Amino acid sequence: MKKNMLLLFAMLLGFQLSYAQQPETSPLSNEQQSIIDLSKQKWNWMAEKNVTALDKLFDAKSAFVHMGGSWGKTQEINVIKSGGIWYKQATIHAATVNIIENTAIVLSNITLLAVVGGNEVTNPFIVTEVYIKENNEWKLGALSFTKLLTPEDRKH
Repeated sequence: MKKNMLLLFAMLLGFQLSYAQQPETSPLSNEQQSIIDLSKQKWNWMAEKNVTALDKLFDAKSAFVHMGGSWGKTQEINVIKSGGIWYKQATIHAATVNIIENTAIVLSNITLLAVVGGNEVTNPFIVTEVYIKENNEWKLGALSFTKLLTPEDRKH
């Protein structure tokens, strides 16, 4: 009986795995690639504290969600300019983009090295960026950080 149950379980598991969603491997369109490139450039501007470029990229109504709170464009620009948060380096492990009419959603798996309140920290994140196309130009409408749990986090 145990052998039959084990065999049934193995067959069900194999059946389930055979229908698991396969990752998309289709090539990116030119527009999708340009948005991925814009997202990468944004990380560079943030690391360089290039608030002039960021001010042009961020929509006036943009929203930013961090581990410690959320705020709008003006406060994000001020935080970057003052060094309250210095996005020293974003290592992008993977990024996807979905375009829905004039909206692009970028999901990035990153490791962020930052200085926050004078302390250097490294955190793994899934970052959600929402871009809106206005007058043939992409503007950042929202940026949200979701911290991933590390094995050390799971121990607590």
